[in-house]
Amino acid sequence: MSEGEAAESAPAPTTEGPMDVFTALKEVLKKALIHDGLARGLHEAAKVLDKRSQARLCVLAANCTEPAYVRLVEALCAEHKINLIKVPDNKQLGEWVGLCKFDKEAKARKIVGCSCVVVKDFGERSAALNIVLDYFKNKQT
Repeated sequence: MSEGEAAESAPAPTTEGPMDVFTALKEVLKKALIHDGLARGLHEAAKVLDKRSQARLCVLAANCTEPAYVRLVEALCAEHKINLIKVPDNKQLGEWVGLCKFDKEAKARKIVGCSCVVVKDFGERSAALNIVLDYFKNKQT
């Protein structure tokens, strides 16, 4: 019984405690992936960013090595007034958006890096989504 109680109490602080922006962003991306609301990669992202009514949020990896890639995504976001957030690592972003395989212990293996993701549909509203949206409201003021 004590093992079961320990397993139940372990996840509770991460979901109920204060979330930082990147933890909330990870949850938002997973929910959007479930609802088929992500455009992953430059080609898909550029098409969605060009259609103003589809893009809700853009996530760009800070360690992207191609400067033209970064300029294009930043310019499209600025032109259409789409919120842009940068994450530190493209491998981490690839894992968050499902570009990996999971082994038996549910650890990510064969992670493919992803430099740009655009959220077309957030899916369901959640506390994590509110944290991300509040981040952009505070950033603009």
